[in-house]
Amino acid sequence: MAKDHGPTVKDDKTYEGLRKRGESKEKAARIANAKAAGGKPSEKGGKAADYQDQSVDQLRKRAADIGIDGRSKMNKGELIDALRNH
Repeated sequence: MAKDHGPTVKDDKTYEGLRKRGESKEKAARIANAKAAGGKPSEKGGKAADYQDQSVDQLRKRAADIGIDGRSKMNKGELIDALRNH
C-alpha cells in the first residue's frame, strides 16, 4: 500500500513510483496530481540534458538558479542529488 504523502499529493502510488525512478519531488507530485485529475500527463518533459551528462559548473549554475545552499562545496554526485531532491 502506498504511503500517504499528505494533501498536496493526490496519487500516492504514482508519486512513489516516480520518486523511485529518480524524479524530483516537485515533478513527481505534478505528474501524480495530473494523473489523479483524470489527465494523461507526459512523464518525459522537456529536452534538458541528463544531470550525469552535465559538467560540475553547469550543475552549480542550475543549483544557483534554484537557490540550493552550499553548492560551491558540493561534488558532482552531491549536486545531482540536491537538484533531484530540491
